[in-house]
Amino acid sequence: KKDYTISWVTNGEEAVNSFLRERPDLILMDIQMPVMNGLEAAKAIRALPVKDAQTVPIVAMTANAFPEDIAATLQAGMNEHLSKPIDLEQFHSILQKWCQ
Repeated sequence: KKDYTISWVTNGEEAVNSFLRERPDLILMDIQMPVMNGLEAAKAIRALPVKDAQTVPIVAMTANAFPEDIAATLQAGMNEHLSKPIDLEQFHSILQKWCQ
């Protein structure tokens, strides 16, 4: 069993700043957020010149589930795409894959 610490932010700019402060093991990124959307935030994190910016797993969590939406999340540097409503088995599988 593994314990997780969760940080919650309300927009993409806060997500980037939270990454810089906390250096999480995994980022669950909503796509539709104010200030900076999830795609922009993922690109901003990947562009940071700091340790882990290129390797931290970023998982898109979105209702946008068309093939072009999935392609956009991968193009933005995200590792996985999890469609809403969340399938708990898929979510658990993603956690196991990236948080070992």
